[in-house]
Amino acid sequence: MSEDGHRPDPATEAFVTHRNLLFTVAYELLGSAADAEDVLQETWLRWAGVDLSAVRDRRAYLVRITTRQALGRLRVLGRRKESYVGPWLPEPLLTAPDVAEDVELADSISLAMMLVLETLGPAERAVFVLRDVFDLGYDEIAEAVGKSLPAVRQIAHRARAHVAARRPRGAVSAAETRAALGAFQRAVETGDLQGLLDLLAPDVVALSDGGGVKQAMPRPVVGAEKVGRLLAAGVAVWGPVSTVQRTEVNGHPALILRIDGEIDLVVALRMDDGRVTGIYSVRNPEKLTRMERATTMSR
Repeated sequence: MSEDGHRPDPATEAFVTHRNLLFTVAYELLGSAADAEDVLQETWLRWAGVDLSAVRDRRAYLVRITTRQALGRLRVLGRRKESYVGPWLPEPLLTAPDVAEDVELADSISLAMMLVLETLGPAERAVFVLRDVFDLGYDEIAEAVGKSLPAVRQIAHRARAHVAARRPRGAVSAAETRAALGAFQRAVETGDLQGLLDLLAPDVVALSDGGGVKQAMPRPVVGAEKVGRLLAAGVAVWGPVSTVQRTEVNGHPALILRIDGEIDLVVALRMDDGRVTGIYSVRNPEKLTRMERATTMSR
């Protein structure tokens, strides 16, 4: 019901009903919540002009519009990423705690998996997301990506094998991740790094995205010793001037570090077999604007 007590028109009702699905599809394809919101606006404009009497499956039709709009935008973003300064990370997405309970969804939007999806071509990425994450039928996917049914089946098989070879090694334990984040928080607040260093895997990788605007590592840092030195230097800078807030980012616990009241850094940890194997730090202000607004409104 709308605020005046009347049911919304059928087009609006269908769009609102499936909005979360459409946003997640667009976000998983683009790695950007801001761009996903733009795609939803474009989807709505096209959906509002559709003759609903000719639509057999409104959900499938909306997914098709969203996918095609996202694929068009993905090609533009791909060209931008070619000139991106330093490592590129997805825009961190604030998620409700119950998202982590949906293991498949939490895995698909984790920063680790989003980076795996980045290694797929646009069509492979769309087919994988629609099939393996949202379990759409091959016929629906073929309509969405504008390819034949046999081609979509072949793309799905190829994309699935590609992702399987690169996906995180083991299931992420929320409890283990929270413990690691607790050690990270204590390191920032007290300068005591040992609890965090003890959790680093020998082959841990640290990635930092400053977008050429904020200081960040120009390339990945690999290995517990090097990452440990990096963390020691970071804690020395952050500790005296920052506040730390725990939150849920991309389906898993994360930390937000503020300097002078504004978000300076969002960090998420990847855990495999109880050890920290990935540290993902986003400092690019463009990727933190939406999170700043959301966390400010919730305070």
